[in-house]
Amino acid sequence: MPLVTSTEMFKKAYAGGYAVGAFNVNNMETIQGIVEAGQECRSPLILQVSAGARKYANPVYLKHLIEAAVETTDIPIVMHLDHGADFEACKSAIDDGFTSVMIDASHHAFNENIEITKKVVAYAHDRGVVVEAELGQLAGIEDAVNVKAEDACFTHPDEVFEFTQKTGCDSLAIAIGTSHGAYKFKPGQKPQLRFDILEEVGKRLPGFPIVLHGASSVPQDKVAIINQFGGKMPDAIGIPEDMLRKAATMAVCKINIDSDLRVACTAAVRKHFAEHPDHFDPRQYLGDARTAVKELVKHKIVDVLGSDNKA
Repeated sequence: MPLVTSTEMFKKAYAGGYAVGAFNVNNMETIQGIVEAGQECRSPLILQVSAGARKYANPVYLKHLIEAAVETTDIPIVMHLDHGADFEACKSAIDDGFTSVMIDASHHAFNENIEITKKVVAYAHDRGVVVEAELGQLAGIEDAVNVKAEDACFTHPDEVFEFTQKTGCDSLAIAIGTSHGAYKFKPGQKPQLRFDILEEVGKRLPGFPIVLHGASSVPQDKVAIINQFGGKMPDAIGIPEDMLRKAATMAVCKINIDSDLRVACTAAVRKHFAEHPDHFDPRQYLGDARTAVKELVKHKIVDVLGSDNKA
């Protein structure tokens, strides 16, 4: 099956009360683990690439790795640009064959966000590509995204209708209390998402697909393995999975998952070297990382997203 856009994916997800996982990819093993999990669970997938990933792996390599993965499966897969910083970044991804792009102009004033997003939408739609935009700002650090807590702001529901109507965007990322990175909350702090905002946005935009960024849960069993084998991540805390499952039954059709994958990979590699100090072949420890990614993604698909058997 060739790469697809998220249009039909999101229609089915909204109607079915589930979300599609958008997994950030950086290398071959991560892509393989995600796609194998999606194939076994019969789940649609979004493989997304950040600016940091494009810089690290080279856009040409990443594109062909994703295309190779698509050739090995018959499930629908979207190739998505995560957090496109400006029109040129989005244009480059569209010209490279991405089927979906995100323009993140959320740090600009409302009207400027609209104008920038409109320009990307016009270019993308002329080429059959869909566009995700963002209103509100999430705190945290992830690749090129770095927003201080004091600069973060929740999405205002009274702005969403005007924004989507004027920009023509196909999906909208909103801020309801999620956060970028693996260190989302302090120990003892109770994570809380603003479901009241999500519910109101759903009323203002009936049937419109909503996106959650910064939604990694940071699995504590994997954090414990990292710390057991020499790591130092005692305060890595993410979004509770039951909250994400609830969001997926509402207007949220796409949930971004990044830090969970990194934590799972790191835990597998640290454990491998502790148990096999004589190993030096990357295929040995990266094979364990690939298996860890696959197991994690299967868990997310079935227990958090609810997207299994939806391909």
